[in-house]
Amino acid sequence: MSETEKLPILDDTTWQRVLCVVAHPDDMEYGASAAVAHWVARGIEVAYVLITGGEAGMDGPPEEIGPLRKREQLEACRTVGVSDLTILGYPDGMLVYSIELRRDIARVIRAFRPDAVLTANFDLEAYGTLNQADHRVAGLAVVDAVRDADNAWVQRELADEGLEKWSTSAILLAGHPQPTHAVPVSEDDVAKSVASLYCHKAYLAHVVGHPEPSEFIPAALRGGGEAAGVDHAVTLRVF
Repeated sequence: MSETEKLPILDDTTWQRVLCVVAHPDDMEYGASAAVAHWVARGIEVAYVLITGGEAGMDGPPEEIGPLRKREQLEACRTVGVSDLTILGYPDGMLVYSIELRRDIARVIRAFRPDAVLTANFDLEAYGTLNQADHRVAGLAVVDAVRDADNAWVQRELADEGLEKWSTSAILLAGHPQPTHAVPVSEDDVAKSVASLYCHKAYLAHVVGHPEPSEFIPAALRGGGEAAGVDHAVTLRVF
């Protein structure tokens, strides 16, 4: 992108529902939650699906860490106005691509009927390093589940459950190094995004050397805004 080119603003004016599907608690809170706050403020219904409970992401017995991370995620959701949280319960750190995983995501898509589905960057190289295994599996499964949800001849058991096929208009990838669109967000949205990550108090305390959310999230959103010609923005790769 040249200096004179700006990222186009995502046309979400007709959207009524957005479904966010990620691997772990806290995955939405690294800036993408600012877009969620923006959408909720506009009256768009947003729901979260976590594929795992994040129980292997901290030291301690998984049976204790899982409920702790769920409590922190619920608080993070409330911070940006999300009340619909589903945790599919796949094993954290050992996520495997499967037809069953695609089916379980497609089930939620058919039930919620979103205009757009958001997930996180699932490239092998991401976030300045090699991407975590669950992130890679989750993103690919989400993309394929969006297609499954719109095909009457796969995952036929979902129709038996009364869930008819559903066509999602857009797949949104957060955290991608080559974004195609931007969602402008307000200073209040930025503040809510920062606060949502701080809700993961135990997790942040566990990660040695974790950068301060109040510093890196506003900086990233300012960078997104500069790319789009606005003050702050969440950048997305849109399909």
